[in-house]
Amino acid sequence: MTQSPGVLFERLLDIMHRLRGPAGCPWDREQTRSSLKPYLIEEAYEVLEAIETGHVDGVREELGDLLLQVVFHAEIGAERGEFTMADVLAGLGDKMIARHPHVFGDARVETPDQALTQWEAIKQREAEAQGRRRSIIDGVPRALPGLVRAQRIQSKAARVKFDWPDAQAAWTKVEEEVAETSEALAGGDPARIEEELGDMLFSLVNVARLASLDAEEALQRAIEKFRRRFVTMEDDLNARGTSIASVTPEELERSWQAVKAQERGR
Repeated sequence: MTQSPGVLFERLLDIMHRLRGPAGCPWDREQTRSSLKPYLIEEAYEVLEAIETGHVDGVREELGDLLLQVVFHAEIGAERGEFTMADVLAGLGDKMIARHPHVFGDARVETPDQALTQWEAIKQREAEAQGRRRSIIDGVPRALPGLVRAQRIQSKAARVKFDWPDAQAAWTKVEEEVAETSEALAGGDPARIEEELGDMLFSLVNVARLASLDAEEALQRAIEKFRRRFVTMEDDLNARGTSIASVTPEELERSWQAVKAQERGR
């Protein structure tokens, strides 16, 4: 008979407790919140990669690895007398109920946008009750990749109508920033070049968002396209008895254009 998720979760908590115990694993026992930070990020990205590839077994496995990081941090919290996994689960459950009054209460929403607006309003009230000032664009972690963080902040600002009307309108800002970046490059001031490049990238994210695209995904696809073409160029040169390090820049450009033409032909 298949065991319930609750039983299996308790088993996982017991496993982690034993791993961290006196007779546990030396590696697991020496880990701290700080040392685990890279693994938390890495596991989250491995979940995303599994989702991208569409391998169901991979998604299942990577979600398990990500959950292990949550369990690991909860065990450390319990050891320090700060909180337990029960506290984490109770807080999460309470928060989900409180922020969905249209499901667990008498409120009514009809669309996803209305549900999101209600969610943000509840978060605002929670902050005020705690005596905290909360901006509309708060809640986007600084540790996120730059393109992701830019798109999330822009989306939050757009909820209060601080936005361009469409992608074409946002593109005019990109053109303006390109011109300013060109001026900065001509001037040679590194600080200004950095600032203008940042403004240009931020403006490009706006265009992607208003075109209903994910800027991070668009960049990842461009990176993968470059990687694929570069490796093909290397293979083609190797097949001709030469190497990428020994040819001239002009030959590299011809080889690059040939690879692009091959892809277009296919």
